Amino acid sequence: MIGAMLLEAWRAMGANKLRTFLTMLGMVIGVGAVILMLAIGAGAQKLVQDAIASMGANLIMVLSGWTSTSGVRSGSGSVPTLTIRDAQAIADLPTVLEVAPLQPGSSQLVYGPNNWNTVVYGTTPGYFRLRGWTLDHGSFFTDADVRSAARVAVIGQTVVDQLFGDQDPIGKTMRVRNAPFVVTGVLAPKGQSFDGRDQDDTVVIPITTAQRQVFGSAFPDSVRLILVQARSEADLSQTETDVTDLLKQRMRTPEDMEPNFTVRNLTAAAQAHAQTTRVMSILLGSVACVSLVVGGIGIMNIMLVSVTERTREIGIRMAIGARRRDILLQFLLEAVIVSLLGCLIGVALGVSLAQLAQRVTGLYAEVSLWSIALSFLVAAFVGVFFGFYPARKAAYLKPIEALRFQ
Repeated sequence: MIGAMLLEAWRAMGANKLRTFLTMLGMVIGVGAVILMLAIGAGAQKLVQDAIASMGANLIMVLSGWTSTSGVRSGSGSVPTLTIRDAQAIADLPTVLEVAPLQPGSSQLVYGPNNWNTVVYGTTPGYFRLRGWTLDHGSFFTDADVRSAARVAVIGQTVVDQLFGDQDPIGKTMRVRNAPFVVTGVLAPKGQSFDGRDQDDTVVIPITTAQRQVFGSAFPDSVRLILVQARSEADLSQTETDVTDLLKQRMRTPEDMEPNFTVRNLTAAAQAHAQTTRVMSILLGSVACVSLVVGGIGIMNIMLVSVTERTREIGIRMAIGARRRDILLQFLLEAVIVSLLGCLIGVALGVSLAQLAQRVTGLYAEVSLWSIALSFLVAAFVGVFFGFYPARKAAYLKPIEALRFQ
């Protein structure tokens, strides 16, 4: 019986192809818009998640302090209030997994006829573990290199491209502020950070070498900042508190005085950014769903017209024994078929537009299976919801009045 109804529904739609197509057009545009908006939103979320992963997990940054002269205050990190010994003390906290003191600075690099200006980080081997940074090839420097202030360096892929070109940099000697450094490793690419900085445009050297031979410091063992990795996301808040209390104790900061350092939860900031992206994705999808409602209203209008045109046909069917539920099911099937066909075309349109947008604009668009499945479920719901009233109107026509209808 269902097969016969489906065949009849197909014939009814084929009797007026242009009107059927225009009826489906609302669903096509609606579903296409939903697929495209969800794809762009999912792509944006993936980019944010990749950026968070490239930072490292469960990170806290401790910045050194500032000074005030004649009421003029310098920014965080301008005064070396942190030391390597502070980092070693933080590493003993029970909620801390990894610690890396950093002494960053800008420097001109030279290799042969090529030169390049980039950021040089003086740090310890824990920095690579904390950032989740792996090697493309070569090796990291060691704790022994830190103790001996060895002139060794691990470089990013951008530095390789700018200084060495197609040459393998491992074992080559480049100059950092006129000091010779042997390249021991090349970092695996990480891409851009949240602020658009190229993370691969970097040089990492032992922190003792940076302090004594590259940047210099009037304060022995001082560092600009310390990166701290908590053991888990649940430990972040406690780690932040413990680090603050420990440093205040080590610096003998009175309770009523503002500490001369800054503790920032990088993971919380990154997650807030990711949450903002998720909200924007939901808003984009919600706006696109409005067009589905418009398409559903179009289906209801056309189905009402169809009921009016086929009133006499409905009366004949009732006269020869068709029940109300048969008439109801017949018109519901027609509405659902129109809706699902429009959805199928809309999915193809949305996927094509997402791929086109990715190629033309460079935006990353990720079409997920759940968004396609959701589109079909919504389309079926729209077909039933907006098709029910016309179908019910057809089912409750009185046979005698329907036969008299001209």
